Amino acid sequence: MGAGRVYRGGSADGPSSSISPSSAQPPSETASTSVTQTVNGSHDFKITGYSLSKGLGIGRYIASDVFMVGGYTWAIYFYPDGKSPEDGASYVSLFIALASEGTDVRALFELALLDQSGKEQHKVHSHFGRNLEAGPYTLKYRGSMWGYKRFFKRTALEESDYLKDDCLSVRCSVGVVKSHTEGPKVYDIPVPPSNINEHFGQLLERVEGTDVRFDVNGEVFNAHKLVLAARSPVFMAQFYGPMKDRDKECIKVDEMEAPVFKALLHFIYWDALPDIEELTGLSAKCASTLMAQHLLAAADRYALERLRLLCEVKLCEDVAVNTVATTLALAEQHHCQQLKSVCLKFVALPDNLRAVMQTEGFEYLKTSCPSVLTQLLEYVARTGEHCAVTHDYISQALDGGDANGRRVKQRV
Repeated sequence: MGAGRVYRGGSADGPSSSISPSSAQPPSETASTSVTQTVNGSHDFKITGYSLSKGLGIGRYIASDVFMVGGYTWAIYFYPDGKSPEDGASYVSLFIALASEGTDVRALFELALLDQSGKEQHKVHSHFGRNLEAGPYTLKYRGSMWGYKRFFKRTALEESDYLKDDCLSVRCSVGVVKSHTEGPKVYDIPVPPSNINEHFGQLLERVEGTDVRFDVNGEVFNAHKLVLAARSPVFMAQFYGPMKDRDKECIKVDEMEAPVFKALLHFIYWDALPDIEELTGLSAKCASTLMAQHLLAAADRYALERLRLLCEVKLCEDVAVNTVATTLALAEQHHCQQLKSVCLKFVALPDNLRAVMQTEGFEYLKTSCPSVLTQLLEYVARTGEHCAVTHDYISQALDGGDANGRRVKQRV
């Protein structure tokens, strides 16, 4: 039997073709980054009645409310008689404790006793802003603490600026160490901002698919029931609830001006206030304020809370002598407490009050919301600002007098 021939690197049919170096794929190159950083937060703990806490007992503490930083809850423990029996209650102790479940939680801490004299000379023990030879502190389990048994000598504390009106203020800062790995970003897809409001706004302007009309002082507005109902619970009830105006083709809107209803529709579709000057054809500031007043009332009528708040902000920014009285009445009628507070503070100044009392709006305020004048008097008494002078003016107003002490006939 003859010997067979062995072919190396090929098949029985013949040698395989060789692969040239130039046709080989380049080596894959990838990269990733490990990012370690801290998630930071702080908590202020006020301890009142410090002298009453003395004698609580060594090892017994006063605890703050729990607070969350970095996905864990924490609490500050203050020991008025100290934590260690060997110190004999001569030191106060201060600790930060892990209050939630967790194992090997690594964190940086800062405990500060705040100087209450205004000198900013706080007593601070901190991990932040310095190199830590052993790295961040590790809390092994729930209840683990970091702090100082001898945080401050008690006799020194009681003679210091840290104690004021029998009160101490402690600030604790926590930085929980978090790590994650970032790989390469293999895409770059720009996502434009949402423009759904533009689509709805254009739907209103093109009047496509409208199924309801509103008659406001003879001016007719077309709209879409579903859009209105989605934005306003009042329209929802009107079109699809027991009130059921769904079959009406034209709904008459009373006690509202056409430009105000137009602005209301603009907000419903665009989710933004319209250009008041463009809407009214007036550039005066008082025209803008007047529109905001009417629009606030309309927003309250149709339960459009965001619009109501936008109008409240606008009116707070535009408080002026000639409009503040009507704005104050509006704030009282529609329960806008912050707007009411801003108006009261403005009117309470004597120079402003003299001028405000000369306006027609003040007469309207007296007849529509007389209780507000009493509240104004109480506000002045509480703040103590120019109390005597302002008290006289308001008392005259309550008695039916004007800024010069003359009797005025109130509107009925």
